[in-house]
Amino acid sequence: MQTELSRKLGVEHAVFGFTPFPAVAAAISRAGGFGVLGAVRYTAPDELKRDLDWIEAHAEGRPYGLDVVMPAKKVEGVTEADVEAMIPEGHRRFVRDTLARYGVPELAEGEASGWRITGWMEQVARNQLDVAFDYPIRLLANALGSPPADVVARAHDRDVLVAALAGSARHARKHQEAGIDVVVAQGYEAGGHTGEIATMVLTPEVVEAVDPLPVLAAGGIGSGQQAAAALALGAQGVWLGSVWLTTTEADLHSPALTRKLLAAGSGDTVRSRALTGKPARQLRTEWTDAWDGPAGPGTLPMPLQGLLVADAVSRIQKYEIDPLLGTPVGQIVGRMTSERSVQAVFDDLTRGFERAVDRVNRIAGRSGPS
Repeated sequence: MQTELSRKLGVEHAVFGFTPFPAVAAAISRAGGFGVLGAVRYTAPDELKRDLDWIEAHAEGRPYGLDVVMPAKKVEGVTEADVEAMIPEGHRRFVRDTLARYGVPELAEGEASGWRITGWMEQVARNQLDVAFDYPIRLLANALGSPPADVVARAHDRDVLVAALAGSARHARKHQEAGIDVVVAQGYEAGGHTGEIATMVLTPEVVEAVDPLPVLAAGGIGSGQQAAAALALGAQGVWLGSVWLTTTEADLHSPALTRKLLAAGSGDTVRSRALTGKPARQLRTEWTDAWDGPAGPGTLPMPLQGLLVADAVSRIQKYEIDPLLGTPVGQIVGRMTSERSVQAVFDDLTRGFERAVDRVNRIAGRSGPS
């Protein structure tokens, strides 16, 4: 699964694996892919440094990258407390009433929420970059469009490629104009924040729009056959996120959530604003139904919604309140039917890729893979 981009980055397979877990990122790189650590949960620089040290010690010298979340336009002088003050009391009451209806216990006194939206604030991301640029990362990805111009320049000064996610050809062209090196075409099927266009349609549109920039296909990809299809559409690799959630190296801290993921079908997700205020594909639960239903108060714009529900999400996860328990995940969840190691996932990907290439070669009248 070699492409020009994978060769440039020195990886065996053009599989880019996004994950919030350092053990998974290191395992992806060891398996011949490119591990990308999601940084949004690191609100303290020392925590990110600790986990990058861990990856350095366990990636066996293989390349890896970092994914941050920061807006292209800077907003000066806005603190988390300022944002919190904008949340209407009616929305807070809806959260309290919903949690009470399902008997969700409070967090222990003094226990902070384990899931905060502060990682979406620009200064937090800049602090993360101050740490990350001391490490030999090869790729910096931004999940909220193109990062600020000074960040792009800073990465390029360190010979770090910059990637940005796009849900349309129009977004992709903006990335190209901003000096981005790699565009991730993220289709409707993907987990987390995603747009309205499906991967099969989006990928070739983005490839054509930003040629000659390399494009990675994301969304609805979890097999070697699907990876081969992405390359056939012009992508130079695939960007996978959901499929790693049920690997043995992942650390969800919730056996109940793992069971729900393994049992879910491809129709058991929903694009909902309940988590962050922007449409994000996640497991459909009674929590998302409450927010999306006619009796709900309506979700707030980002980052208000994320701050509003942060403590609630932590309580639901800590106490494993099954009807409300969910996570961002793509429609590929229907293929995630057993816990496997990262290496086992790669073995299936490469075998499936070879079978798909063989099949196309036979159709084309060739005797074997090219």
